[in-house]
Amino acid sequence: MEHHLDITDSRTGKSYTIPIQGDYIRAADIGRIGAPEGKADVAALKAAHPLHILDNGFQYTACMESSITHIDGLRGTIRYRDFSIESLFHEYVHEDVMHLITWGSLPTQQQKDHVREVMSKAMIPSQNVKDVIAAFPRDAETFPMILAGMSAFAAGDSVVCKTRHQQSAMFHGHLEVADEALVRTIGYLASTISLIYCHKNQKKWTAPESDKNLLGNLLLMMGITDPQVEKCLEKLWILYADHEMTNSTAAVLHAGSTLIDPVAAVSAGIICGYGPLHGGAIDLAYEAFRQIGTPERVPPFIERIKSKGGRLFGYGHRVYKTRDPRVSLIEELLEEHREAVDANPLLRVAMAIDKYANQDAYFTERGLKANADLMGCFVYTAMGFDTDMIIAITILSRTPGALAHWRESLTQPVKLWRPQQKYVAPLAN
Repeated sequence: MEHHLDITDSRTGKSYTIPIQGDYIRAADIGRIGAPEGKADVAALKAAHPLHILDNGFQYTACMESSITHIDGLRGTIRYRDFSIESLFHEYVHEDVMHLITWGSLPTQQQKDHVREVMSKAMIPSQNVKDVIAAFPRDAETFPMILAGMSAFAAGDSVVCKTRHQQSAMFHGHLEVADEALVRTIGYLASTISLIYCHKNQKKWTAPESDKNLLGNLLLMMGITDPQVEKCLEKLWILYADHEMTNSTAAVLHAGSTLIDPVAAVSAGIICGYGPLHGGAIDLAYEAFRQIGTPERVPPFIERIKSKGGRLFGYGHRVYKTRDPRVSLIEELLEEHREAVDANPLLRVAMAIDKYANQDAYFTERGLKANADLMGCFVYTAMGFDTDMIIAITILSRTPGALAHWRESLTQPVKLWRPQQKYVAPLAN
């Protein structure tokens, strides 16, 4: 055994050898420590004290083995299927990367055409879906509208509905069925977001076309016809295509481990995506920009943050100890639209905050920089998107990646996710 840990349990005096595989040890090997050996009777099991791992927030625990995305937070690199994110950004568009992440290879034109056809067909809503969205007030929160729209789409999908009414697995081990459902799920979400956008803005919804890709049809359904918007987002969406095991991706997999359908699994991810410590941080950051109002009021705002008088949402990232490689690529997009950035009052405040933070020792010494999720939102704002829709569209751009992880899990042994807890006795009354 080349690399291993030699552990002696001071409780029993027994020694154990724990293999190290690629900087990881297996929790099952830790579970052997203190556990009875061989077949044990009830008395032996009661007397045993097997070791468990306590890791609040899963900061040091890997829950899956995956071949999709690799992030090196120390070196500041991201690779999709072993392609650097920089090469994909400069040489391909989102449709190519979506296929690469999901199916493991860059697509042929025939493969693109098939996905486009299945997805565009799924994007056409029934009257029930339209009625569900129309039932909301135009100023309603986008988040519950998405969940309602996805539920309405799921209710009309016979395969999705059948998932809960048969003893055998619908998708696990049946990738052809899973692939079609995966593509339909992405189509449902795109259509739902476009219907919400049109409802809120009192615009006519436009039907998708079978020769357009996901992004092209989203913009078509929303009535956005500027080719520069599509050109810009084709690149931005590459940077959001996947980000390894995020909170929302883990939620998709957690739900998926029950063998539920992809619409339900994605809905679990969407719920997490709107949390204030996840994608919802973007809304809070933009609310701060509005409250600040002008670049001149940035310095006192930052000083208040430093004195613990508030929190600067959208800055810092748990994974990266250096610059996020996506940020420099987003800066390329922002520079291409510099005039629109400079003309937007919110973005003038955002850029003033970023300039101040990049020069202030409080931020530089702690490595606190605007993360790519916040920086990417500046691109949407420059393109004219309302803040209300930015998180929704960002979630859509992330959904194929989350579903790629779901699909990958279907090729692995079935394992219901059921974390343990450490029981702490309550204080005496």
